[in-house]
Amino acid sequence: MVPKRWARRAVTRNLFKRQIYSVAALFEPTLPQAAYVVRLRAAFDRTQFKSASSDQLKKAVRTEVEQLFGRAASAQTKVAA
Repeated sequence: MVPKRWARRAVTRNLFKRQIYSVAALFEPTLPQAAYVVRLRAAFDRTQFKSASSDQLKKAVRTEVEQLFGRAASAQTKVAA
């Protein structure tokens, strides 16, 4: 979920969603089949990321989403063990 409150421009919201879908596809084999909700809870600093299509913003979003899915995958392996 990417609310307008935290990402005003549709381009930015779409970038977040694309990154989430991409990372979720990478972690799909390691996670059980379920519905996962990723929610943006704070805005990214617009002074640091001028453009919604900047490589810097893409990397920042991807890194954060990878960390979230990584934690979910490691928690799943602990439960299975």
